[in-house]
Order: sequence, then structure tokens, then C-alpha cells
Amino acid sequence: MARTDPGEQSRRRRERILDAAFHAFSTRGYRDTAVDDIAGAAETSKGGVYFHFPTKDAIFRELMSTTADKLVAKVERAVALETEPVARAEAALKAVLGTFAGHRTMARLLFLDTVGAGRVFQQETNNLHDRFSRLIQGYLDDAVTAAAIPPLDTRITSIAWFGALNELVARWLLADQPGPLEDAYPALRAVLLRSAGVPETRIGAVPDPAAGSLFPEQPR
Repeated sequence: MARTDPGEQSRRRRERILDAAFHAFSTRGYRDTAVDDIAGAAETSKGGVYFHFPTKDAIFRELMSTTADKLVAKVERAVALETEPVARAEAALKAVLGTFAGHRTMARLLFLDTVGAGRVFQQETNNLHDRFSRLIQGYLDDAVTAAAIPPLDTRITSIAWFGALNELVARWLLADQPGPLEDAYPALRAVLLRSAGVPETRIGAVPDPAAGSLFPEQPR
């Protein structure tokens, strides 16, 4: 019988640990997830978890980083299909919303678990926000260079863009009966493009918000 490569076994166990932690953090939250919970779900021992990750914080940091990597890769694939600078910025925005709409657990991990994670979460969240705002800034810089939008402070504008996206996703996650996240795209797109000075003729008509709402009124 062929022996299983110890290195491959270790890699698979590490992946199981990350998968188990992703599910636990996304459903229970950082504070209420114990390393024992992760070990049990990963079908390994507590010592097996610590062999790969010295602390729960280390697992959380790794998940934040790898999840962001996957999202960035998806955004870059969507953007690569566009050549016009403003269209590239739109594609990035739409790709992020579409990804979170289909992966609510991913969105919860990246946007919501602020209670309990404390300083480690804040640091990783700041890194994430900075990474995505700089990604947006690059597309806005290209648009300014191509004279598709007027000269502006692309750094501040990109931070505002990601801040709006962050608030929208967080409210969607917290709503009792949220509508489809994708429904927010037309209005969000129009607001953000206007903030960058994109001409109204390029933006086009925005659907009537009375036709439906992402956040329906809650009963009083």
C-alpha cells in the first residue's frame, strides 16, 4: 500500500481547521468560538490546531487574509473584462456586491464580527478596508488619467466608496428580512459615480426606489 505523504496530510488538516473556523466564526462569532469547537469540527485535536496556529487570533488573521485574497481575485477577473476606466470601477463594485450576496457567511466574517474580536479584528478590518480602498483608488486614478472624470482626490474618494459599501453590506446583514443585496447596486452605483464627477449622461436613469426596498420597513 502506498503511504500517505505526511506533508499532504498536514496540509489537508490545516485546510480542515480553516474551513471549520470559517464556519464557526461566521455563525457563532469570534468571541463565542473556542479552539475546542474548531478542533472538533475539523476532526483533529486541540494540539493539532495549535501545531498550525499558535492562537485563535492567528486563525482569524489567516481567514481574513485568505478570504480577502479570494474576493480581490474575483474582482480583478471581473475588471479584466472591461477596458473603459469608469466601467472598470463599476465592474469592481458589482463584483463585490454580487459575491457577498451569494456568500453571506463570507460577508459576516469580513464585516460584522466586531464584538469580541477587539483589537485583532480592528487591525485586520483596517487592513482590509485599506486594501480595497486602494484597489478602487487605482481604477479612479486611471479614470482621471483618461479624462473620464475630472481631477479629484482619489484617495479620499476611494475611502468614501468603500465606506458606503461597508455600511450597506453591514445593514443588509443586520436586517431582519433583507431584500436581495444586488437590488442596491443601481442606486449605490449612481451615488458613487456622481461623487467622482461622472457625467449624468454616463450614469443614466436610476430605478424608482418605491418599486422595492433592500431594507423594508420593520413593524413598530
